[in-house]
Amino acid sequence: MSAPVHAVPPDAKVGNVAELLRSRGISGVPVIDDAGALLGLVSEFDLLGKTGSTAAEVMTTNVISVSVGTSIADVAHLLVDRRIRLLPVVVHGELVGIVSPGDVVALLATEWVCQVCGEAVRGDHSPEGCPRCHAGSDRFVLEEQSPGF
Repeated sequence: MSAPVHAVPPDAKVGNVAELLRSRGISGVPVIDDAGALLGLVSEFDLLGKTGSTAAEVMTTNVISVSVGTSIADVAHLLVDRRIRLLPVVVHGELVGIVSPGDVVALLATEWVCQVCGEAVRGDHSPEGCPRCHAGSDRFVLEEQSPGF
């Protein structure tokens, strides 16, 4: 998950949204209200295929979102099988992050290795215990994978 999220208000001008996508090198941006609630998402495809002068006029409103506790397998399913490019992460109705395919790929490249038995576990944080030898989380070291792992 990437946080904080670059988001825009519904009255943001389309030109400003396009400039934000270009300058940040991102493919879409959430549209939120003053309370931080997710209203929609403006993607590059929305900017190219729809007409309107504000984010509210071009945004996609039928947005699938996930929670912080959503499993990586479920996130990967949505990204791959449903061909979703961006998944907003919402907690109690408020946007707290966003997940892209790049976030999941980065997670796959992160590996924790048990210093007791050598068991490797992928994830963004050290596991609570080794699934093989049951060593504690303090026995894991982070080993970044080289490209082409």
